[in-house]
Amino acid sequence: MLIYLVAGARPNFMKIAPIVRALQAQQTLSFKIIHTGQHYDRDMNDVFFEELGIPQPDLFMAAGGGSHAQQTAKIMIGFEDLCVAERPAAVLVVGDVNSTLACSIVAKKLNIPVAHVEAGLRSGDMTMPEEINRLVTDSISDWFFVTEPAAVGHLKREGKSDSAIHYVGHVMVDNVLFQADKLTRTDTSGFDTAAFKAAATENGGRYGVVTLHRPSNVDEAGNFARIAGALKEIAAELPLIFPVHPRTRANLEKFGIDLGPNITLAGPQAYMAFLNLWKDAAVVLTDSGGLQEETTALGVPCVTIRENTERPVTVDEGSNVLVGTDPVKILAETRKVLRGEGKQGKRPHLWDGKAAERIVEILTRELA
Repeated sequence: MLIYLVAGARPNFMKIAPIVRALQAQQTLSFKIIHTGQHYDRDMNDVFFEELGIPQPDLFMAAGGGSHAQQTAKIMIGFEDLCVAERPAAVLVVGDVNSTLACSIVAKKLNIPVAHVEAGLRSGDMTMPEEINRLVTDSISDWFFVTEPAAVGHLKREGKSDSAIHYVGHVMVDNVLFQADKLTRTDTSGFDTAAFKAAATENGGRYGVVTLHRPSNVDEAGNFARIAGALKEIAAELPLIFPVHPRTRANLEKFGIDLGPNITLAGPQAYMAFLNLWKDAAVVLTDSGGLQEETTALGVPCVTIRENTERPVTVDEGSNVLVGTDPVKILAETRKVLRGEGKQGKRPHLWDGKAAERIVEILTRELA
């Protein structure tokens, strides 16, 4: 029985990697990795897939670019051709990108069952394209693989059958635990941030890591300037390194925002290089959804610069604190962490590195 594993952007591949490894370990289900090309990254080459321990995609659709509607339409047209030609037994989608939405709709209209990994997450913010993608995908999926209790509650309130909801843990955590273990056997001296890390930790020193990319934070000059002001104050006490998203870098220049001499700007990082950087940070300041979860998995203090989160378990149980965009709150929570007074989180239930195995076991049973 053939399953299509759909991925459209780099974080999607991190989520399907553990599922690929789990599928490779059994004999019942076969799979093909479908790369929609939603985000084409020239650095996503052999080394990237080798880092993740998975094969190159079986099919590359090159459907990236354009507006949300144009991109979604191109993915739907290309994916329909694939499904009609080969008729997989199921389509598995992950996360909340446009590829997730597009391929779910195509599969469902062809009466091909849909499995949604990371189902049920809700921010309540309908200005986020990801929230719309989550809601629509979950409205038509057949199986819901859930990462945290709040997601189970959302799906039940939306009328989903208990038998279709599977609380399995989190494949993103599977991957970060796998990669962190692999990192212990990896020569990190060639990473371009290795010199920064070595200098910052010399004689017991500490550093922080920053990531910002959400439009609400970086596309509006006033908001971005306020956040930047808070980061400059933190950097006066703690060296910060900021791997900068291309759109964020463009807006730094466009708005004339000066981050000062104590914030080191770096380019986008490969997965292992970035993991090597943030896993030993004193604090991570971010607006990334995935990084909220990964820091909780490894117990790294995380200050999330957003007004809401679709991943509340990272706040309720993990090492994450939600502070919004108020500079006063950003500074207060960061300084609390640096004084050793930050919250002591724990890894949530079933975030044990075995979520992918559970998913494959359930799919094997359901498809049989």
